[in-house]
Parts: sequence; C-alpha cells; structure tokens
Amino acid sequence: MADGSQPGRSVRRLEDARFLLGRGRYVEDIDAVGALQSYVLRSPHAHALIKRIDVAPAAALPGVRLVATAADLAADGLGPLPCLAAVKPLIVPPRPALADGRVRHVGDPVAFVVADSLEAAREAAELIEVDYESLPAVVDGRAALAGGAPTLWDQAPGNLAFHLQKGDHAAVAQIMKDAAHVVAIEVMNNRVIVVPLEPRAGIARYDAATDTMDLELTGQGLHGIRRQLAEFVFKVPPERIQLHAPDVGGGFGMKNFLYPEWVLLLWAARKLGRPVRWVADRAEEFVSGAQGRDIEASARIALDATGRILALDIAMVANLGAYLSGNGPGASAIAASTAHGGVYDIPSIAVDVRGAFTNTVPVDAYRGAGKPEANYITERAIEAAARVIGRDPSDLRRQNLIASFPHKTAMGLTIDSGGFVANLDAAVVRADTKGFEARRAAAKARGRLLGIGVGCFLETSRGAPNEGAEVRFEPDGAVTIALGTESNGQGHETSFAQIASGHLGLPIGAFRYVQADTRQVKSGAGHGGARSMHMGGAALVKAMDAALAKARRLAAHLLQASGDDLDYDSGRFTVRGTDRGIDLPALARSAQDGANLPDGMTPGLGEHVLNITDVFTFPSGCHVAEVEIDPETGGCELLRYTVVDDYGRLINPMLTEGQVQGGIAQGIGQAMTERTVYDPESGQLLSGSLMDYALPRADDFPSFDIELIERPTAANPLGVKGSGQAGCIAAPQTIMAAILDALRPAGVTTIDMPATPERVWQALAARL
Repeated sequence: MADGSQPGRSVRRLEDARFLLGRGRYVEDIDAVGALQSYVLRSPHAHALIKRIDVAPAAALPGVRLVATAADLAADGLGPLPCLAAVKPLIVPPRPALADGRVRHVGDPVAFVVADSLEAAREAAELIEVDYESLPAVVDGRAALAGGAPTLWDQAPGNLAFHLQKGDHAAVAQIMKDAAHVVAIEVMNNRVIVVPLEPRAGIARYDAATDTMDLELTGQGLHGIRRQLAEFVFKVPPERIQLHAPDVGGGFGMKNFLYPEWVLLLWAARKLGRPVRWVADRAEEFVSGAQGRDIEASARIALDATGRILALDIAMVANLGAYLSGNGPGASAIAASTAHGGVYDIPSIAVDVRGAFTNTVPVDAYRGAGKPEANYITERAIEAAARVIGRDPSDLRRQNLIASFPHKTAMGLTIDSGGFVANLDAAVVRADTKGFEARRAAAKARGRLLGIGVGCFLETSRGAPNEGAEVRFEPDGAVTIALGTESNGQGHETSFAQIASGHLGLPIGAFRYVQADTRQVKSGAGHGGARSMHMGGAALVKAMDAALAKARRLAAHLLQASGDDLDYDSGRFTVRGTDRGIDLPALARSAQDGANLPDGMTPGLGEHVLNITDVFTFPSGCHVAEVEIDPETGGCELLRYTVVDDYGRLINPMLTEGQVQGGIAQGIGQAMTERTVYDPESGQLLSGSLMDYALPRADDFPSFDIELIERPTAANPLGVKGSGQAGCIAAPQTIMAAILDALRPAGVTTIDMPATPERVWQALAARL
C-alpha cells in the first residue's frame, strides 16, 4: 500500500490521537440526560446472616427514587447470575444480584439505592438498617476443604465446588515408583487484585415503546453478557437487551463477566423509566471486581537417570471465592489443563483439581486464565529437579524441550509448530549468561546477592471458539469492519484496519472499526484468551474474501468479462490485457442498485461471516531475568530482563511488543510486589487500597530486551498466534528462578510469590 500500512509494519495506533488529546470516550464521560445516580450498599462482614433489613428511613430521604433488596428482585422474577464454565460436575449455588438472607464476602451487595444525586444515594445507604448475625469465615482454599471449616453453601458440603481429574493417573503413579529421580514441590500462585485504570461503570436506559433495555458499560464480551442477562436473569429474548461499550480503560479479563451491578442498573432503569448510572470507586472495585489466580499446588516430577522427564503429577486447589463467577472454575480446571507440561516432551501427566468456596471475592479469568498457573508449576518443578540432580537448569530444559512437530501432548493437544530449542538458545546468548559469574562475583564484592533465572512458556491461545466479522461498504466511500472481538487498549482499531488495508488494497484511512455494540455487531465472543487476531482476524479475512467474490462477480458483469479474466490490485478490478477496470468503491455504489446486478445477486457488497473454528495456536518463548538482592533489607532489584518470543506472523510488531511489555510488567508485579491479604479470622481484606496493595511502578523495571521471531502457524489464514497474555505467563517463573538462584548460596531453596523484601529478609534470617 502506498500509505505504508501493510500488515507486518509498525504503524502507530490510529486511536492514540484522540486519547492523547483527551478525546477518549469512557462511560464516566457520557452525559445521559435526566440520569439518576445509584449506590450499592455492601456487606462489612465476610460471612453473616441477614436477620433484618429496614429500608424505610432511606426511602423517605428527599431525592431518593428507589431502595431495593433481594426481595424486590425476586418479586419481579429476576433469576440469579449464571456460571457457564464447562466443568462437569459443578455445584453452582444461586447468586442473586443482591444478597438473599446471607452475605458471603466483604463487599457482597446487600441493597441498591437510586437517587437524584450520588450524594443523596450515599446518604440514603447510610440510613439502611441491616441486622447482621456474624458467622465464622474461611479465606484459604485448602483450609476451606479441610474438616471443620465453616460451610458457605448447603449445596456444597465441605465447600467443594468441583473435583476434576485429567490424565493417566495410574500410569503416572507407576512411573513415580520406578523413576530414578522424583522431586516434589509446593507452590502458591498468589491471588491478585485486578486494577485497570478505569473502574467498572455503566449507564442503563429503558425504552417503553419497544420494551427494550440498553446498557452502556465498561465491558468486554458483550454478546455473552447479553445472553446471560436475557436468558438467565431477565428471561426475555436477547434482542430486548442491547449492550454497547465506548472506550474501555483496561480489563485484563475482569470486565468479561456479568456482574450484579449490570443487573441492578437495567432493572432500576426499567422500573423507574429513567436512565440510571453507576461508577465504582477504587475501594469498591477491590471488594467487588473479580480477582485472579489463588491456586495452591503440589507437584512431583519424575526423571530417569539421564535427566529425561518421564512424568508430572499435579494436585491443585483453586480458591474460587464466595460465588462462582461467569467462567471462574474454567480457568483452573479447563484452561490450565491445556498448558500443563508447557514446552516439554513429558510422556505422562496427571492432574487433580479441586475448587473451593471461601469467604472472599469471586475469582475469574485474569490475563492468561490458568495458563500462567500451569506454566508456573511446570517451570518451578523443572528448576527444582535441576538443582536436586545437579544439572544446569538451562541444559535440563534443553534436553526435554519438544523438538519436532506436530507434537501431541500428554494432555491431548497437538502443537503444530514452534521453535522451543531455538528460543532457549537465543535467549541465553542474548542475556549473556556466560558473563553472569563475573557479574555475580562483582555483586558479592559489594555485599549483594546476584541471581539469574531462565523460564520458558507455552501459551495455548484460543479463548472462546468461533468468531464473527462483517464488512460493510458505506455511502460515503468508507468501509466499516465490524468485529465480535473487543479491545480494551490493545490497538484493535489499528491492527484490524491494517489487515483490511492489506487485503482489500485500500488506504488504512478508508476503514471504520466497529466493536462492542450488540446493535451494530451481529455476533461475537469478545476479548479473552489472546484470541482477537487468531479468531477475529481470521473471520475478517473470510468476510473480506466473501465480499471480494461478490465484487468480482459484479465487476465481471459490468465490464462484460469473465471473472477469471479479472485481476485485482490496490482496490481495483481490471480486465487482464486491457485498460478497462473499475475500483471497489465504485462497485460498492453500483451494487446498491438492483438494475446493475447480474441475475441472482442481492444488492450490496457487504458480507457477514461466522468463522467456525476451535483450533488453538501456541505462542511460546524463553525469558531470562537477572536480580540483585540486598541481604540486609531483603530488597530485590530487577537488573536485566531478556525475551525471545514467537507469536507467528506479526501484524504490527510495535503493538505486539507493547502487549509483551504490559504482560511482563503484570507478571513481575505478581512475582515481586502484589499480595492480596485477607485476615484469616474475620475475612476482612487487609490489602484493600493502593496504599496496601503494591502495584509495580515504572521505576521497578529495567528496559526489556525483546526479540520477536516470526514462525507463522497454519491454524489461521493470517499465520498469527496470540500475544496478549504471554508476558504474564512467562515472567513469574523467570523472576522466581532468578531470586532463588540469588538466595541459594545462603541456603534458601524455596520462597513463594510475591518475593517482597519482608519475605526475602525472613527467608534469609531463618537460615542464619
């Protein structure tokens, strides 16, 4: 293309201009005329019976329009929020939008107030009288499954939501008995609080003439959320509920799901006949937005006398929180199972997963959704095995990496392509591991402990199967591309336009990108699972191919030529060997008039295509971290971070690198700073604000040294593999390997994330 926008080029984001000029459009920016304000009264208890609620004093306050409890929702026939995770069998207790008779975590919604102003709504909420009878709480997953723990749900004795086993347990048990080496580990994948820059917010409207509810929200996966609202909660046809999202300021998975607030907003707008808005504050998000991870794991890895890995045995306990969020059990039970074993040729794997109810905020998919947890277990096990049998960890990895493709894993997936050995070799060279001992000696002379860690990863990228895309040719000459995948900061507006520009041969400025609107997008599975380019990009290519086939037929008719005699280039059909031709915009205009069409052709060139596929792609890579620890304080500084990754064909290398950087930053945060702490007795969230919960900052990171190697996959027509989650999958094990390497000379052999200065200092002090 003349404008240099072809796929494969690092085009600056088209959307950046409006963001940098303050013209981004977020829910809180939207002025809904006549909108009422709402406030959610939340439980101060982690576990308690609701003996009595008196809303009369609140309802009598001037300016208050509505004060609702669970009884009001039930009276109108609203159903509970569903959990659609494909885990069988699964106990799914009812989750009404407002707590009914009992609260089960701090922040559980108890009442909903709608008023003329937010101040009035808050004041009214303070007047609601709730008589609680406090109950014992449990916040740890294993403790919840132990005998004698407080029971959250009568439907789930022992607090067990599910118990799932995968793999050949008998074979693995026999291998463990016969193996030359068996190394066991215990690891904790710590719970993280998801902190996108923009908190959740929504504006609900109701159109009495059409009996239609409308919700503008900070959401992802809008078609799925609409389906749940229509089918399970309001029990109406889906076209009676419309959802749309403006710009969304980050999500990382937590905005994919149906929340009680979305139900309350729509219900109140319908009941009052007025728009109703709600914007969460940061403290509210900490106790109501879905949280991530929280998996305790025991693992055993078996090796023969030469170091060949024979089997991996994993037992996991997933802390699901008080309720089952939309896909909460799926992350630990389904998604994780696709990635166990990582990039290694492990013949036999057995996995045992139990999901536990606890008095904590519900857990759901967070960047990587089970794949970070699975890779972390595998990498920590291999690292521990190398140390026990006296092997260099990189050499042991190299010996066991999958080297030929296609490769069928012990968990049943077929990896079509990759360069796992090459990734490792390139990363250790790029990180100058040969010069590490000299750097370590220099650090020791300064009284510091230096460590280096290598970590590999395998992402099993697919997310939800199937995706839709539509191409529409507008009267003004623009081409609308409507996608069912949804951006919350990744740059889809640019990347999809690049794909369309390269495929149709039109300038990148000719395209308008439409997403996150059930009124304008016919179908879609939204964001998640690093699926947007793999699923959405492939759907777009198929939609454009269908439109071009229609255009070719019309061009042949108008040019009085055979379709086989037409060439297409730079947005124009020409009759081969002549100067006769017609460009795509002119064809689109002609296609609107039935008189111009050949027999049997319907007006318009636009096409909608549903890409039916559930094929995975397999992004992979190797990362190397170098850390320096001050033994007097436990302070740990990340000095170097090296990346060699494969994401298949790159649509926009600059944007891909940005996704990798963001994922690494979040992975580093989990490994070094982010610690979600609940009081074990009261169930109170002690890390309930950014004063207590330590997000990493820019000055916590070195400059990342990133090399992206393109190994296209045949799994989709673009050859792409997902990149959005990879950094978050790779960084935790890489950082922890480096920290343990630094601490090993002092006798410390294990430590859990996050490796905060306090934890590092305590580990060192315990060895003195």
